[in-house]
Amino acid sequence: MGRDNPENNLELRARLFKSLGHPVRLLILNLVDLKPRHGEELAEILRLNPATISHHLSKLTGAGLLESHKDQYYQVYSLTDDVLNKTIGQLVLFPQPGLGEQVREDAFRVKVLRTFMKRGRLVQIPAQYKKRQIIMEEIVKDFEPDKEYSEIEVNRILIEYHEDVAMLRRSLIDYKLMSREKGKYWRLPVEG
Repeated sequence: MGRDNPENNLELRARLFKSLGHPVRLLILNLVDLKPRHGEELAEILRLNPATISHHLSKLTGAGLLESHKDQYYQVYSLTDDVLNKTIGQLVLFPQPGLGEQVREDAFRVKVLRTFMKRGRLVQIPAQYKKRQIIMEEIVKDFEPDKEYSEIEVNRILIEYHEDVAMLRRSLIDYKLMSREKGKYWRLPVEG
């Protein structure tokens, strides 16, 4: 599993698919699959100029589909074992734990924060549940964990975000980011 292995390199994966996009290269792969062959033999079978065959062999080798070894005067080409034994899904999709969800969630979060917050203040409180949750998760960062706040202290922090402090307080409680009892508020630990 070297650096040039398609499993580790997106550029090489793209080159692999690009190399498969020519009919002559597909024919070469099929002929080499039957038995290892040298360039002149392939040129004769396909009735093409040896330079053209050399060009195609170079593309297929560069994409990791063929490997070559010297046999007397000739470079003999054969299929690489690992690449063609993989499904298209294995070549296109690669294991990156949490990558897709992380990217989608982060992009959505950034968009919501950019849309609803300007210079650290809310331009409006989002009506949509998921968007409001993102805003509340951002606001709760101003509250220290393990510290109790009076309602007045909570309001002083929330007024910096928006004048409807009652709505923000309720939302922090509803989203289980803060809790309250007997006039005291505190930040809840983050789940997960």
